Amino acid sequence: MFIGCLNVFRSCRKSAADAAKLNRKESYKAQRKNYRREKKRVASELMNSLQDPAVIVLADWLKVRGTLKSWTKLWCVLKPGLLLIYKSQKTKSSHWVGTVMLTSCQVIERPSKKDGFCFKLFHPLEQSIWAPRGPDKETIGAVVQPLPTAYLIFRAPSQAAGKCWMDALELSLRCSALLLRSNSSTTPSSAYAGEPLPVSHETQWSEADYEKHFNEHDLDADSQTEAPNAAMSGLDTDSESEQAPDDEGVCPLQCEETPYVPYEEEEFGAQGEQVEELADENKSLIWCIVKQVRPGMDLSKVVLPTFILEPRSFLDKLSDTYYHADLLSKAVRDDDAFNRMKLIVQWYLSGFYKKPKGLKKPYNPILGETFRCYWEHPNGSRTFYIAEQVSHHPPVSAFYVTNREDGFSITCSILAKSKFYGNSTSAVLEGTATMTLLPRNEMYTASTPYAHCKGILMGTLSMELGGKINIECENTGYKTELEFKLKPFLGGSEATNVVVGKIKFGKETLATIQGHWDKECRIKDLRTGDETVLFKADNEMRAKRLTRHLVPMDKQLPTESARLWHLVSEAIANEDQVAATNEKTVLEEAQRAAAKERAENDKQHQPALFELDSYGQWVYKYADLRPWNPRNDVRQYECDYKVLTQTRVSETTADEEPIIRTRQPMATKVAKAKNKTLVLGPRDTNSDSSQSPQGAKRGSNSSVKNLALALEQVNQSLENHTRQLNDISRRLERMQYQPSNSRSMYSHDHGIVGGGISQSIVVKSLIYALIGLTFSLILRWLFK
Repeated sequence: MFIGCLNVFRSCRKSAADAAKLNRKESYKAQRKNYRREKKRVASELMNSLQDPAVIVLADWLKVRGTLKSWTKLWCVLKPGLLLIYKSQKTKSSHWVGTVMLTSCQVIERPSKKDGFCFKLFHPLEQSIWAPRGPDKETIGAVVQPLPTAYLIFRAPSQAAGKCWMDALELSLRCSALLLRSNSSTTPSSAYAGEPLPVSHETQWSEADYEKHFNEHDLDADSQTEAPNAAMSGLDTDSESEQAPDDEGVCPLQCEETPYVPYEEEEFGAQGEQVEELADENKSLIWCIVKQVRPGMDLSKVVLPTFILEPRSFLDKLSDTYYHADLLSKAVRDDDAFNRMKLIVQWYLSGFYKKPKGLKKPYNPILGETFRCYWEHPNGSRTFYIAEQVSHHPPVSAFYVTNREDGFSITCSILAKSKFYGNSTSAVLEGTATMTLLPRNEMYTASTPYAHCKGILMGTLSMELGGKINIECENTGYKTELEFKLKPFLGGSEATNVVVGKIKFGKETLATIQGHWDKECRIKDLRTGDETVLFKADNEMRAKRLTRHLVPMDKQLPTESARLWHLVSEAIANEDQVAATNEKTVLEEAQRAAAKERAENDKQHQPALFELDSYGQWVYKYADLRPWNPRNDVRQYECDYKVLTQTRVSETTADEEPIIRTRQPMATKVAKAKNKTLVLGPRDTNSDSSQSPQGAKRGSNSSVKNLALALEQVNQSLENHTRQLNDISRRLERMQYQPSNSRSMYSHDHGIVGGGISQSIVVKSLIYALIGLTFSLILRWLFK
């Protein structure tokens, strides 16, 4: 019986083993079948992407440099993960030159002394970047000059077109594994043979910038004419341009740089509560002011006595926030979004601990008043500060801060309001500062606390900060909430100048902040429980303050703050309140007279440095929001209140405004067309008889007058639309390098184009321009 059981057990075990083998075999067959199916699917998707003309990121003409150091114009079609190169726009198999596999490539900008924009596509390990077959399994490409194996150098016709190609290539490089799958998988490529591939919207945007750069150029002739000049263009060897010395090919400055001198004389008030003990004679002046006001009244029109004035302008006062701008430089370099927010909060709190001795108020800026300075960073970069009083009633101060080399830019306009409540008053600064981290394409917004002054009628005259502010970045989702708390009625010194807050990611609180904004603030990470010092206003912190540089008094313009108020400041420094009041009255009377004259002539004050954009925000006219290019950009400098960048390759021409760093082709083309309409060709006296009836018509004086009048009206209309197109081009150029988030904040209307320009305005302007050109050409033909 035992033997029988053993046999049964062995047979069961054998059958189980056979079943397991059979299952493994069937599973292996299923896996093989799925493997072959998935392989075919991937290959099919790749071929569909190759052959489908709808799956195109960008397509246009580019010049490609061959191994013979000469250039050939080729039609380049950018697809996800692939770059197809053709000899012509027909994209036939016989015109296929090669296919570049982007999965192992990198793209960088390349300097060039010639017109246009150069960039290099290369394999970091110097391996082949070419695919062995074409989109239709071609093995031999069209005959062109030999192209390099491990890299390709391209030249776009303009800066805008080159930037567009760089952005498209970087997108294709990052998303090369995510093929754009086409729905038309059965559409053969032969259906599109002989037809040009459609152009994407990026190409349409930059197409106006080409300025006929490649028009009417034969390929072979172009290659032959440029080959002898290859050595002169600075592109004869690849290693030569990459190892160019820093001072080689540096372009001269566009204008004479403004001289600056370091200014280290700073005054710091005591920590704790900011108070002022008034003399007996000054208390009577306070009562005279109190009699003029009533609770809830705006104090912007009330003339204040000079003994409570700080001897500097409010425009100068706003620059106190940037003595620790090197913290922003660290934030740009930090790869962690949470750490970037912490550094920005640290920088924000570092702008409050510098206080004047006693309770002082800066001058109210005069309309048109300006101020400028910069701070020198340890690495040699400079943070420039440009400010202007753009409005007097209501008082609006606009300023712009830039350090492209370290990668940040700030713009803001502040409306100063003050309210009187009997024994206290509050100065509210309405406005939001917008800071952009240029290389990271991130935008941070921050508001400002209000200043509360109490003890005007009774008690000790003191001032403190109060209110809730937010620092947030929609790009990363991080947000900081800070609350500046006023001292309670029964509070002691520990309850003075208190600030609390928290850093949040969405609705989750990641860290808490608590301390005193003029002493020390600590931050606690709720994820780890660690508590560290976020900010401490001690001697070590003061020693790290950057040195501010100012323009000498003799080099300043009459509208600059220090020169405008220097007589008042000297009188206050000499404690001569009578002289200070007299000098202050002279400035105020001059401002009132200028306002009266503008009202009589029905004129509006036009700011010199700032302008209102389409969203009603004051923006700096010469703002440059491009990320720093270390291969081409040398340094930033300032002249005539314009913060410009010295480069190795000239980016502007003589007929362009210095602010516009790239060309304005749309306005240029229309301007050229307009000039053509103003010049009528000479009458052809040798015309044949078929033109004689038209000549008889031109003989009529009335017809000629009518045509001349119509021509004048067309030219005038064309001039107006040319100015509109200039403005559109300038605005588009300014918005080109803004973060996409800043544009999306305001682009809720589908009828808005680019930087907030109405699409109907653009279309109408183009239609009117085309009508004017057509009509002018008809008139020229009639007058021949």
